[in-house]
Order: sequence, then C-alpha cells, then structure tokens
Amino acid sequence: MIIGAHAILYSKDAEADRAFLRDVLKFDHVDAGDGWLIFALPPAEIGVHPHERNDVHELHLMTDDVAAETARLEAAGVACDPIQDQGYGLVTALTLPGGGKLGLYQPRHPLAHG
Repeated sequence: MIIGAHAILYSKDAEADRAFLRDVLKFDHVDAGDGWLIFALPPAEIGVHPHERNDVHELHLMTDDVAAETARLEAAGVACDPIQDQGYGLVTALTLPGGGKLGLYQPRHPLAHG
C-alpha cells in the first residue's frame, strides 16, 4: 500500500534551502539525523502532462491567493518571478537561497485533495 509521496529538491546550497523551508515557509519538519531535515508538505496532488521525454518532473506549491503569498515572500526578501495567467491558474516561481526555483501557483482547476 502506498502511504505518501516524498519529493526531493536538489540544491547547490542544501543547508540554505532547508533553512528557507523551515524559517520562511514555516514547514513542519523532523531531523532524520545529523541536521538532515525532512519537511512535511501540505496536501498534494499529481498531474501527468504530455512531454517528448520521460523523467521530467516539477514541483509546484499551491496557494489560494498567489498575489498575497508573493507579497509576503517578497517582504521576507524572496525573489519571485512576475505572476502569469496560464489559464489553469496564476503562476509564479520563487528563487531559493541555493539559486534554484520553486513553482507557486493559484489553481483554477478543481483540486483532487478537496
């Protein structure tokens, strides 16, 4: 039986990105040992999109108000891309301290997790 999902972010500065998830996004976490933090995520869903390649995966956080969440993040010093209307939702990306980007969007589609 599948009991959950585990997402992995690869980073050039994993410690800074872990601190960001802990201190800015305020995600609950456990220490798996030696400071290796594992974070709880909000309810999740998965979509399968057509692509010319396999093994291409993305992680996007969802919010019910992307403008307000982007303003909160920017006030905390987080760089966010301009919000774009993609039809299915309003989409941006935030830049992690390690330099990677993490998607953030306000969905307009029905949510699988309720």
